[in-house]
Amino acid sequence: MNRNEIMKLLPHRDSMLLLDEAERIGEEAHGMYRVKGNEFFLDGHFPGFQVVPGVILCEILAQTACSLIDMGEDDGKIPVYAGLDKVRFRSPVRPGDEFRTVCRITKSKGPFFFCEGEGYVRDRKCISASFSFCITDKDMICSQES
Repeated sequence: MNRNEIMKLLPHRDSMLLLDEAERIGEEAHGMYRVKGNEFFLDGHFPGFQVVPGVILCEILAQTACSLIDMGEDDGKIPVYAGLDKVRFRSPVRPGDEFRTVCRITKSKGPFFFCEGEGYVRDRKCISASFSFCITDKDMICSQES
């Protein structure tokens, strides 16, 4: 899938759509994001040695995993993070890198999905994590008061 096709699955847009490509291969989702160097999250992280923040790498994993879920054509649903566990950052991801992800769903129960994933630059593992997300109604999130 290209970015236009991914936007049919994910609600993310503009600077928060962090997949350039996604593909389902068997029970795995494979994603790819090219770090251009002008992303908002690199500004100031770190001057003279830009590194993609770990939280962004986690978001890329989650977006990859969501490509495994068929939420149908219902615009009233949205995937949201429910948890992160066993996150390990092993190597930095930098501008010019092609960051590739592999994710799989290990369990699902109702609207909750439990996943594992890894991210790589070439054959160098940069991150591994277990995480979960929930498919919920947009109205539930948008109607809650701060």
